[in-house]
Amino acid sequence: MSIVLELTWLHGIYLIFIMLIIGCLIKRRDTTLVCIVGILLLGWFATSSLVAAVSGIFSTFIYAMKELMPTILIISIIVGMSRVLLASGIHEALVSPFTRFMRSPAMAYWTIGIVMMTISLFFWPSPAVALVGAVLLPAAIRVGLPLLAVAMAMNLFGHGIALSGDFIIQAAPKLTADAAGIPVESVISASLPLVLVMGAVTTGAAFCLIRRDLRSGRLQPTSSTMETRVVSNENVGDTNSTNISYMAAPPETGSSPDRVITNLDNPNNASNDTDINLTGTFALTPLIKRLSAILIVLLFALDVMILFRYNLQGGEATALVGGTAVLILLLINLLTYRGKGLEQTTTHLIDGFLFGFKVFGPVIPIAAFFYLGDAALTELYGPVLPAGSHGIVNDLGVALAHNVPVHPAVGAVTMTAVGTITGLDGSGFSGISLAGSVASVFGSAIGGGTATLTALGQVAAIWVGGGTLIPWALIPAAAICGVSPFELARRNLIPVFIGLTATTLLAIVMLMLNI
Repeated sequence: MSIVLELTWLHGIYLIFIMLIIGCLIKRRDTTLVCIVGILLLGWFATSSLVAAVSGIFSTFIYAMKELMPTILIISIIVGMSRVLLASGIHEALVSPFTRFMRSPAMAYWTIGIVMMTISLFFWPSPAVALVGAVLLPAAIRVGLPLLAVAMAMNLFGHGIALSGDFIIQAAPKLTADAAGIPVESVISASLPLVLVMGAVTTGAAFCLIRRDLRSGRLQPTSSTMETRVVSNENVGDTNSTNISYMAAPPETGSSPDRVITNLDNPNNASNDTDINLTGTFALTPLIKRLSAILIVLLFALDVMILFRYNLQGGEATALVGGTAVLILLLINLLTYRGKGLEQTTTHLIDGFLFGFKVFGPVIPIAAFFYLGDAALTELYGPVLPAGSHGIVNDLGVALAHNVPVHPAVGAVTMTAVGTITGLDGSGFSGISLAGSVASVFGSAIGGGTATLTALGQVAAIWVGGGTLIPWALIPAAAICGVSPFELARRNLIPVFIGLTATTLLAIVMLMLNI
């Protein structure tokens, strides 16, 4: 019996809804409704029962929640920790030592980028925008780096390099690996050379364009009278708020505050003001801030050493980083709020959970649909696929290989296109399950390279949608730097396009050499 005859209505429905999802992404329409209808029809055809199909919608959501919960939890905890670091002023001590390296526009660009990338690996880019921007932006202005270039560095290194690899928190590779049906560690290993090439080419191209435009006069250094000022009328122990704003100020103005409020980005394309609760805070001395910052760095450095020493990946790595973040949150809360530390711990955790579920709320129904392409279908509905089936996605890949010759170059270019399309919603995460699913199809068709294709789709999706090209996803860095998100997206376009081209060529070579 041929492979074609083994395909059922379930395979056809799944393929049709993948096409519909891609169409919605191209039209910049939300895909949640399409995914839910797809889940309903798959359940109906699998069980021949409308009641079971309706119940299956809820069951698939639970399945997706179970799979995604570690990722949601780690991001929520880290965001909660970052809020208390902002409230205490310890974020200044974490990044201010790097200001000594910022003695020219070129050094400022690379310093801000490297610091942003490093902090984003542990804190995620969302909190890192505030942590880095509040302290390093004034130093960059003083040495003549344009605000637009500062925003580009924060975007490309944070939302680009750090988020597309996500080697520490591992939220992105978890989503793509699950959709592709392969281990997380294989996606991480395959993504390392792709992320390095994409990052080096894109940031290098951006730097060359910035330097060219500075020399030609098309890009002007920020006036020395533009500073980051903190509007505040609070005293120690007050309940008033502070807020970062950009306005004309004398050069000496701009000493970093102990407590700030700034815009932390909403990865679902909505900008919102995130207030840090300052009720009952105690001003920490510079010595305590420095010691606390050193302790935080040492704890996370110890985590990294343990990860390598014991080869911890996936859930084990996430658990170690998450537990460390919880301990840091508790310690800094007690230092900052003293007698109110117990209550404020809960407050900051709630803030983190609100952020985490706001990010992953739209992802759950989308991921639930793509999980049905692998083991979730038989786990929830029983043996509904033909004997010998390895899941809908794998079956489609085998059928594709038997009917349409697929070259590694075709697979790589297709994955870059799919990743780019899934990033058009400006989230970067909502569509990477699709990238993993399509990568599994092409990997089966080519006869290998699923991890490389999955990593390529992940890199393309996050670079396009995670905060480098889509204007509404660029609002956080644009707001911190006081530039237009549309102008920032325009400036990022050429470097990111060059980087994607180089990365796709590397992926083709890796696939052909079976690396």
